[in-house]
Amino acid sequence: MTTDAITRGPLRPFHGGLRLPGNKHVAASTPIVRCPLPAVLHVPMQQHVGSAAQATVAVGDTVVTGQMIGRADGHPSAHVHAPASGVIEAVGLRQLTHPSGISGMFVSIRCAAAETVPATLAPIVDWREQPQDVLRQRIRDCGVVGLGGAAFPTSEKLDIGRRVLILNGAECEPWIACDDRLMRERAGEVIAGAHLLAFITGATQTLLAIEDSMTEALSVMRAALESDDSTDHVVEIVSVPTIYPQGGERQLIQVLTGTEVPRDGLPRDVGVLVQNVATAAACWRAVTLGEPLTRRIVTVTGSGVAHPGNFDVALGTSIEHLILQAGGYTSAAARLLHGGPLMGFALPHDDLPIVKSSNCILVLSASEVKDPAPELPCIRCGACADVCPAHLLPQQLLVFAQASHWDRLREHGLADCIECGCCDLVCPSHIPLVEHYRHSKTELRRRQQDAQMAAAAKERYTARGERMQREVDERAARLAGRQQSTSATAVQAAIDRAQARQLDTPPE
Repeated sequence: MTTDAITRGPLRPFHGGLRLPGNKHVAASTPIVRCPLPAVLHVPMQQHVGSAAQATVAVGDTVVTGQMIGRADGHPSAHVHAPASGVIEAVGLRQLTHPSGISGMFVSIRCAAAETVPATLAPIVDWREQPQDVLRQRIRDCGVVGLGGAAFPTSEKLDIGRRVLILNGAECEPWIACDDRLMRERAGEVIAGAHLLAFITGATQTLLAIEDSMTEALSVMRAALESDDSTDHVVEIVSVPTIYPQGGERQLIQVLTGTEVPRDGLPRDVGVLVQNVATAAACWRAVTLGEPLTRRIVTVTGSGVAHPGNFDVALGTSIEHLILQAGGYTSAAARLLHGGPLMGFALPHDDLPIVKSSNCILVLSASEVKDPAPELPCIRCGACADVCPAHLLPQQLLVFAQASHWDRLREHGLADCIECGCCDLVCPSHIPLVEHYRHSKTELRRRQQDAQMAAAAKERYTARGERMQREVDERAARLAGRQQSTSATAVQAAIDRAQARQLDTPPE
């Protein structure tokens, strides 16, 4: 793969997308406030893509902030650390902050009255003098995952050989403003994180994408770059149009570089790495401060909360406690969402924890909640295809999904659907297209896993048969050898006896 930098020309718009009314001005104008600790933190072991971490503590143990309480189990996986000092009150199953409502393993910490010295790793101040593997391992040790919402373990994306690093500050979904406030208040950490990630991956070009509507963030980040004294790497800020889903990984790559990630491919296939701005800052803190990921910035907003804002929250804090810090619910509160209105999901209650993927808690009023309309037959208008940023044919995917044509779904690129919800918004027949696609994706994954398990079982069966045949052949060879040896011995004994008889015969 070439390491030449992409020559960036004019922005290339991606296909489809929607211009949505903005609702982040209130939250975006509110400084970040540190959320006080609740009495108990319920910290899930599954806060990331991949296998859940395995709890390393037991009831009654005393822990300090930053201490590992869950060890990554394989790849992909991520370590989990204590967000506060205290005593382990419980280790067991609770409901996860997940659209399916499934349960998972939790470690519950009763927070200490006074904070103790946190458990941090030794700072790596001279990180430019360290091997990239050492820095990647530090980021893994600190449990850093993608903070844009995907929560994929960051260290597993930092392979060497990337030519372009894109920092994603395009916070395109309405209401969410945590990255906006991060760039306004901690611009230096974002820039330092950009230099660090470029060094680890070997990127020769770094682009920081910020939506053109985020004027103050653009101004602050530009000022931070002007005062940046780093001379070994240049970060370029690019103002991108405010259009949803501009913050999608594939869409952002196309807009900035003109390169499309191939179907069934990954950004690494075209030499690009995309990381959220908050992830970059967390990586910098992990390396230079030795600080595990135990907190994150969360936007709490919507007409259903009294005082929308942005909060620096300890992971494991209940949503109920966090909303109280925003003034509590208003009388208009009607629906509670984790994430934005388009890619987020509704929550059944607020006794659920903030996790590494929690960028927004949104409380909508009844007037902001779309009334469920009866689903009507598809009229093949094509509006869904016009807005699909992944160049898919949503109406055709729907037909295949309803008919359970799994191979056809795979062939028509269902895996490329980013579940942005644009098709749902424009469908005149009120068909919940994304819901159908999510179900089909789950079924495809299950079938793929079943096929892999069947293939592995077949391989084990074949290997067992070959091993048994080898054992039979080896036994036969040993038996034949023994028989041959026995036969040779018997012949020699007969010869010896005959010779002995001849010697014993008296002369005539």
